[in-house]
Amino acid sequence: MTIKAGDTVAVIAGRDKFTVDKKGNKTRKTGRVIKVYTKTERVLVEGVNIIKKHQRPTKENDKGGILEKEAPIHVSNVQLVDPKTGLPTRVYMQEVDGKKVRFSTRSKVQIDK
Repeated sequence: MTIKAGDTVAVIAGRDKFTVDKKGNKTRKTGRVIKVYTKTERVLVEGVNIIKKHQRPTKENDKGGILEKEAPIHVSNVQLVDPKTGLPTRVYMQEVDGKKVRFSTRSKVQIDK
């Protein structure tokens, strides 16, 4: 997988692809990757794929109620954001000084420092 925790990604497919402001302008949703699940090929992105979970009262949460939290999204539905242009981009790997490093295909900029 070319996406790591801490990367900024843009959603390219699904119900969270766009956010619409009051004027009706669409902008692509972006967020920071919180966690990567390699076995199921899913990523947890901050502020994307919000679900409502009905929570019963417990010792930790006396009130219970309806909680909103992020759910994992499949890695094929997100793309890394190019650090130079701010647009979604594909990634290719290259070896630099004996280490595999990620590069943006859009601007040819090194992503890993």
